[in-house]
Formats: sequence, C-alpha cells, structure tokens
Amino acid sequence: MNKHSTQDYIALEDQYNARNYKPLDVVLTKGEGAWVWDVEGRKYLDCLAAYSAVNQGHCHPRIVDVMVKQAPKLTLTSRAFRNDQLPLLAEELCELTGYEMMLPMNSGAEAVETALKAARKWGYKVKGVADDEAEIIACTGNFHGRTITIVTCSPEEQYRDGFGPFTPGFKLIPYGDADALERAITPNTVAFLFEPVQGEGGVVVPPKGYLKRVREICTEHNVLMMADEIQSGLGRSGKLLACDHEDVRPDVVTLGKALSGGLYPVSAVVSSKEVLGVFTPGDHGSTFGGNPLACAVAREALRVLIDEHLCERSADLGEYLMARLREIESPHVRLVRGRGLFVGILLKPEAGGARRFCEALKERGMLAKDTHGTVIRLAPPLVITREEIDWAVEQLADVLTMA
Repeated sequence: MNKHSTQDYIALEDQYNARNYKPLDVVLTKGEGAWVWDVEGRKYLDCLAAYSAVNQGHCHPRIVDVMVKQAPKLTLTSRAFRNDQLPLLAEELCELTGYEMMLPMNSGAEAVETALKAARKWGYKVKGVADDEAEIIACTGNFHGRTITIVTCSPEEQYRDGFGPFTPGFKLIPYGDADALERAITPNTVAFLFEPVQGEGGVVVPPKGYLKRVREICTEHNVLMMADEIQSGLGRSGKLLACDHEDVRPDVVTLGKALSGGLYPVSAVVSSKEVLGVFTPGDHGSTFGGNPLACAVAREALRVLIDEHLCERSADLGEYLMARLREIESPHVRLVRGRGLFVGILLKPEAGGARRFCEALKERGMLAKDTHGTVIRLAPPLVITREEIDWAVEQLADVLTMA
C-alpha cells in the first residue's frame, strides 16, 4: 500500500524536480499490457505508450524475464571490454533491418547525435567536402531530441530559447516538399535528416510518393538519406519501419524507444559499412551503450515484435481506429490522420486546445497526450485489442462532443 497520496507525490515532484515537463496529474505505479494503474488504484487505458517506447505493452513478461535473468549475471562492462550480448544484438538487428552495421547508444537523442557525427565525417572522408563546410538539411515541424546541436535544427522557438549559440551547418526546409529539398542541396550537403511520420509535430504523414522522391534526390546528389525512426519505427506505423510503406531504404536509420520494449534505455544507428565504417576507436562512444543488460533486453524486445506480429496488428488496428474516429460527429475536430496505430486528432483553432480534452479523458480512465496545442496524439501499445479500441473510441466520442 502506498503511503503517499496522488497529491503528496505531485507536491514532492513540484518541490524537488526541475519544471521541464507539465504532465497530466496522474501518478502511475503499475502497468500491464495496454493498461496502467495509479497510486489510488484507478485503472487507465494507456494511449501514448511512453511515446511508443512500450509498443510491446507494459512489462511484457518475456522481456521482463530476460531482464531478470541477465541482471544478476552481468549488467555493464563498458566498451573497454567485450560482452556476449552485444555481438548477438548487432547480428539480429542488422539481419532484421537489412543493414550491414549498427552502433549502439542509450537514448534517441544520442542515436541522432551519432548519425549527425557519422554524416559529417562521411562527408569529409568519403564525399570529399572541405573541412568544417558540411551541411545537413532538416525539416520544419521536426523533433529529433533536445541536445544543443539537435535543437539547432528545430523550428520550435521554445526548444531554442536561452540555449544559444547554436551549432552551424544546418538548413531547414518545409516537410513533405521534395522540390524544396532539391533546391536546398549544395556541393557541401552531406545528409538529409527527416522523420517518415512526424510524431511530436502532430502525427504528420507526408504526401504519397514523398519518400521515394527523397530517395531519388539523395542518390542523385550523393547525399545521405537519414530517417529518424525512433518513434515511427518498430511497428508503430504498421510496418517494421515507416519508410517501408514506400519500399524505400534510407542510408542511415536511427532506432530507439521500442527497441527495449520500454524496460531500459536502448538506441542504435543502423547503416552501411561505408557510413559507420568512418568511425575509428576513440572517435565516438558511450559508457553504457551496448551494455549486456540493454542488449539482452533489446534482443527479446525484437523477438516479441516479430513473434506476436505486432507490425501487422498495428496496420490492421490502426485502420480500424481511424475509421471509428472519423465516424465521430464533433464540432471540434478538423481531421483525423495517421499511419498504423500512430494517430493524430487535429482540432479546430476554436476548440480551446487539446489539453483540456486529454484532461477530460483522464477522468474517464484513458490517457492520451496533446501535442502542438491542437492535436490529440493516440499511440497505444500495439498489444491493444479491438474491444479496447472500441472502449477508447466511446470515451473520445463523449469528450469530443462536449462544449
């Protein structure tokens, strides 16, 4: 029995934690499958899945079992020594994704930083760009992380405010506009960094054919096509990778979040030997990156994804969810968009913002997240059932038809 109440926990967090988040006022203590429970014993359907980190469901028993067995054996060696789990993860992840090499890290932001460093060094060592002249192109509406270098290429003023000076060498172009990409490329361009579905930007799906055209442009100009699949990948969009919807193979892919099923911070970059081969010992690293506990967990998380056909479930249930949502007659909804179980409900400007709807949903036992002020983002664990989706749609219908 918890000795603290919900308000006790909130007061402690507000007193001792930096205020860099504004969470909904629910204090969670347990999770199983698509459901979570708060410290008062109330049950909620989780429709965010920790920003897609728990695609396999909360505390998946197979992944938990592997973690429990590995933890007392060996958790960390650093990369100063080898361990028996990293080579197996490297082989399995490369075989699954079709890439020649991987580089393990911990957080998604670290994976993106790794990709940026690889792209720059590839530009200098392989493409022949003059030293310190490399350019990387990114898109408006993007979210790739919170480091100073990454927020350099963010269009969000809040992400940048107070954190300058910024890292040079980045350009921003409109998302979904392949012609803008071609116009922005110069002889110094080494990479184009993008999300195949923009999650934090409001679950924005690019126009049909965009990914294929980007692939053609990058190939023609010898520019690395770098897909940030940290949120959209590993089943979230209804395919293993969201780029698979157009049968496109990027040169570099960043992965994270569901790579561990939410049990441990694990991320990775997958690419060719030509790109990741530019790193030599001492160029880049991480004390915890590639640790045996992380690798054992990630290996099982990938097996669960495949064994339980979660990519296919996401595609099927995502279509069902969007069809049900589009049946709701709401004065507040402008449109419903998404891919797989990655869905955004875009509200009209006069709806009063998305957060009030998320707060109302919480009171009904459903947790969702507002993004960009006017979008309710739905990204439940991929183990969610059709019946649970029906229940969620009932709650959304009630809330979206309120004043």
